Amino acid sequence: MSRHRMPDGDDETAIIPQVSAETPTTVIPVVPGHDEQATGLLGVVPPAPEKSDAPAPAAPPVPRRGERVVRLRPEQTDEGYKSVYSELTRPTVGSRIRTGVRGLGEIMITLGVIVLLFAAYEVWGTTAIIGDHQDSLDQQLAEQWDEPDPTVGPTPSASPTKAPLTGIARLYIPELDKQWVVVQGVTQKDIRYAPGHYPSSADPGEIGNFAVAGHRNRATFWRLDELDNGDAIVVETKTEWFVYKVSQTRIVKPSQVEVVAPVPGRPGAKPTTAMLTLTTCNPKFDNYQRLIIHAKLDHKQARSAGKPAELG
Repeated sequence: MSRHRMPDGDDETAIIPQVSAETPTTVIPVVPGHDEQATGLLGVVPPAPEKSDAPAPAAPPVPRRGERVVRLRPEQTDEGYKSVYSELTRPTVGSRIRTGVRGLGEIMITLGVIVLLFAAYEVWGTTAIIGDHQDSLDQQLAEQWDEPDPTVGPTPSASPTKAPLTGIARLYIPELDKQWVVVQGVTQKDIRYAPGHYPSSADPGEIGNFAVAGHRNRATFWRLDELDNGDAIVVETKTEWFVYKVSQTRIVKPSQVEVVAPVPGRPGAKPTTAMLTLTTCNPKFDNYQRLIIHAKLDHKQARSAGKPAELG
């Protein structure tokens, strides 16, 4: 039985032909009496542009007379295409000089910062290191002084063979609230962490000149220039306290070594007074001068009697 029925005579769709099973994809013809474009698809209607309050783009500036306009497009040369900005970036003698000066300036600034950091380390950074070494020297000196005096054995082989410690005395400056262990020797190695005793000078309390050198850093003789005449400088040995009073402050050249002579400033003269001399670099941060502090022995007392009044 057929799937389609025959249309009636008054059926409005009677004009549509029957699609046979053999041609299921036959195109439906245009309905007679109608415009064949009437059912065509309408084109897409673009939306109306939104109104914008932004100002219109400014017109490109007009070059003034004498100005050079560089084309912003590649230019072909024998060696290939030239950069669109090559005319603007081409180095000149002036630009090379400016670049060199700028680079040199940066190098100088970097070197300056390094020098300042090194100076800061030398002034402040070594304080903790020197403090640690001073603590160690002070402990060694205390142990040495607490040991009983060695007795002479029956034979030379029985004598003590222990090497002596480098500390020889303690130095106090009450006015500066400072104290140090003094070591033997004034080489750079000797006085790296402590004031050093000039080996050829007198011992503490002796007639002559007990001379001591120290670096001008914050841990050692940094404030030595603050001393005035009459200020006390105290030296402690194993058995005695020696109290000196400042008598003179001088600034001399490094070559004026007579300041540590037995009679300061008079080489060859015979001493009659017990003196103390402190030497350090001057000014701070430099060493082309020497700051000299001379002091005379005021009094002494046995260590067993306790600290002198100057130390509180």
